[in-house]
Amino acid sequence: MKIKIIAKTDIGHNREQNEDAFAICPDLRSPNWKQTKSCVDYGEYGSLLVVADGMGGANAGDLASSISIETIQKQFTPLNLATVVQDKKHIVEFLSETIGLADKAINDTMAQRPETYGMGTTIVICWLLQSIAYIAWCGDSRCYVFNNESGLKALTKDHSLVQEMVDRDEISEEEAFHHPDNNIITRGLGDFNTNAVPDIVTQPIKPNDIILLCSDGLCGYCNHQTIEKIIKDNQTNLNRCCDKLMNTALKIGAEDNITIVLASLSETGGKGFFFF
Repeated sequence: MKIKIIAKTDIGHNREQNEDAFAICPDLRSPNWKQTKSCVDYGEYGSLLVVADGMGGANAGDLASSISIETIQKQFTPLNLATVVQDKKHIVEFLSETIGLADKAINDTMAQRPETYGMGTTIVICWLLQSIAYIAWCGDSRCYVFNNESGLKALTKDHSLVQEMVDRDEISEEEAFHHPDNNIITRGLGDFNTNAVPDIVTQPIKPNDIILLCSDGLCGYCNHQTIEKIIKDNQTNLNRCCDKLMNTALKIGAEDNITIVLASLSETGGKGFFFF
């Protein structure tokens, strides 16, 4: 099996800086985080995909997202993973602990640097291990899986004001997409009043499934059907698919930063092999 990953980010139409951050590590046996595109053999420690959407603007939202990414990278070392990957319970605990450490690092920075007070970030982590995706998140950055037979499925549920309204049957999903408060999140990293507690789910992954992680610069402007159609029409070329998603969000008028990470497992050299 091989894994192919591509990641791109854009400042969007109306921001002075990009507060999003991402990280990809195709092979956690020998971590190399300084890449945006890769195709490697799928190793026993799997692959990691991360997207963080910083909040705070002048109060260093870009710093918050960067701190969260750096903390996660420090945790996902072969030494740590060797004692974790054999047990599902340990995997889940490790993901929760890692997000907690990232939250603490952000809060510690604010305590030491008052000018950064008010910064925060969302986080979504997808750890692809064997044939399972372990997804942990706080906030409204999302993870999806696309399969040619079943279509696009959201694996995360936003920690947001409008999602709570949907859960109470006060508004529909369509109304939530267009709601003026759809950018208000109810959980994230960098809140002194509460510890960041992620939700964690698992998803079986088959060859040629496509995993998508994104900030709300994509899913806040492109609805579910639009994202699904773009992936379906471009599913054999991850680079083209990523460009189509990015360009569609920009064409719609995305004012927010946009970050997209796409990944797929494929049979080596076999039918359905994914191209960049």
